[in-house]
Amino acid sequence: MFYDNLFGLLRVVVISAAAYAILILILRAAGKRALAKLNAFDLVVTVALGSTLSTVLLSSDIALVEGALAFVMLALLQWIVAKLSIHSALVRRATRARPALLLRDGAILHETLRDERVTTSEVYSAVRGQGVAKLADVAAVVLETDGSLSVIARPTSGSVDTLDFLPD
Repeated sequence: MFYDNLFGLLRVVVISAAAYAILILILRAAGKRALAKLNAFDLVVTVALGSTLSTVLLSSDIALVEGALAFVMLALLQWIVAKLSIHSALVRRATRARPALLLRDGAILHETLRDERVTTSEVYSAVRGQGVAKLADVAAVVLETDGSLSVIARPTSGSVDTLDFLPD
């Protein structure tokens, strides 16, 4: 069967438009952080929002207001945890990954690569992607908290202070 009745189809159209608008408003109110590059914690919240949206759209057992409240609660909980992680090292360690140094002064740190499950070819690819021809010209490659690789070229003078907060 393609559909049960026209009312069900109309409900999906109306609820989809309304839930979508509500979700956009909530995400805009939550701020740029909710839409930034995702770390693992943000990804979980995003998946939960998507799951909630699909449930609201397709289940006639869930009212639009209940779905909107679920959106608000997920955004509010994410905001609270983000605020707490600023002030509490314990919360920060529980919800945020730490960046990892994969290459320093042209030398690949193989033990860190193993620990972080990154291949040497991925490091080389990131370096090539920055237009660098030789690893000796790279001060560092960092696995960021969102999973991206940052390549820091060797400075012509002075030191690299963007690595100060990385674990040794």
